[in-house]
Amino acid sequence: MQDGTLPRARIMGVNVSAITMADALGAVEGWIARRDRNYVCITGVHGVIESQSDPRLMAIHERAGMATPDGMPLVWMARKLGHGRTERVYGPDLMLRLTALSAEKGYRQYYFGGAPGLAERLRERLAARFPGLAVVGTFSPPFRPSSAEEDEEIVRMINAAKPDIVWVGLSTPKQEYWMAAHLDRIEAPVMIGVGAAFDFLAGTKRQAPAWMQKGGLEWLFRLLSEPRRLWRRYGKIVPQFMLGASLQLLRQKTVLAAASKKST
Repeated sequence: MQDGTLPRARIMGVNVSAITMADALGAVEGWIARRDRNYVCITGVHGVIESQSDPRLMAIHERAGMATPDGMPLVWMARKLGHGRTERVYGPDLMLRLTALSAEKGYRQYYFGGAPGLAERLRERLAARFPGLAVVGTFSPPFRPSSAEEDEEIVRMINAAKPDIVWVGLSTPKQEYWMAAHLDRIEAPVMIGVGAAFDFLAGTKRQAPAWMQKGGLEWLFRLLSEPRRLWRRYGKIVPQFMLGASLQLLRQKTVLAAASKKST
């Protein structure tokens, strides 16, 4: 359920939360305290472009408790659309900040997703880094769709562990579909789809250098790291986003100019 207290910037039709990291942490802690049920989409250019041809994914972003701006292009767009205080709320950073809070306050974690063994490696690394962290379960689902019986068992297993935060590492849009479909079945107050954060924080994949992240070039680092897997994705989404964002800003400029002319 979308948190009406958090401002949103509509970027190419996708309602992206125009927030700071402090806003995101406060929202999650509030949901845990109230035992509300929400899911969080960590939204980058990939999610925005996929939503253009996927009404289901667009609607999932609309209903999310938060759709955080995962990359700098979305931060820049939100600021140009009038949300000047927007900060990047990057999936791995959000996971680290919430993990530190969880170790301090006793929030219980569940890691769902990733290749076999990845969630367990993630648990080992984060538990060593944050003493006292309660990781109450891990599960790596099969790459094929789960049967109804398997899905029921997954839900039972997660609910039996009584987590406060379920971290979902299935990649976009699979993780968004899963969270939306399970919102009324998973009893944890928060599900957060963080995709590649499992790999980054488990140390199985390298993150882009800070200067590339700040410059909006993380896509280039990932493309150079995995060209055979990612060239089709980025060959599509980068030019499509640049065109769509430019057209949106041009329309906004035209509307504002017309309104200014009308008022004089």
